[in-house]
Amino acid sequence: MKLILFDLDHTLLSGDSDVLWCEFLINRGVLDKQSFALKNAQIDAGYAAGTIEPKVFSDFYASTLAGGSPAHWEPFRKAFVQEIIHPRISQSALDLVRKHWVYGSRVVMTTATNRYLAEPSAAYLGIEEVIATELDVQGGIFTGRTTGHPNMREGKVTRLNAWLTGQGLKLEDFESTAYSDSINDLPLLLSVKHPVAIDPDDKLRQEAQSRGWPIVHLER
Repeated sequence: MKLILFDLDHTLLSGDSDVLWCEFLINRGVLDKQSFALKNAQIDAGYAAGTIEPKVFSDFYASTLAGGSPAHWEPFRKAFVQEIIHPRISQSALDLVRKHWVYGSRVVMTTATNRYLAEPSAAYLGIEEVIATELDVQGGIFTGRTTGHPNMREGKVTRLNAWLTGQGLKLEDFESTAYSDSINDLPLLLSVKHPVAIDPDDKLRQEAQSRGWPIVHLER
């Protein structure tokens, strides 16, 4: 069996879902630019550098949904996906995913982005199975916090193994491939049989070159 794991942000998507979501809400007047934009940039820089704690990263972006229900946010999410996300998913990204479907592989998106924002991107890409950071919901309302292990760095491996175990499977059962752009996903890439770097950041590029991993560039 073949298992294909795709990161989302800066891998299949040109940009970061969480950062783009914050910018979208700022432009819509939902978030205050003066108080929020600087923190957003700092969090994004910490992620890119691999220095920010996963829980801090995940809860910061979860906080943008605090106090609203999924139904309340749905018009915003729908507009965000259509206006911002779809134009940032290139034909080459779609073709890469579909190539694996043709070969009969099991294709999974694994992303640090929360499930509420990640699932529409996965659907557009034709990916039905998603492992994502989970949002805490109480009484049908987003609390602005995450729950469980954030699906980030070593957490991607932890969450993947738990997901497989729940199906009576283990990673060793598969001829596994993982695609990512980020040094944050080094634990995941090291755990599979075929790691592939897509438009990698500088740190991952160095790792890929030193380890002889393929480096792929997608047309954006």
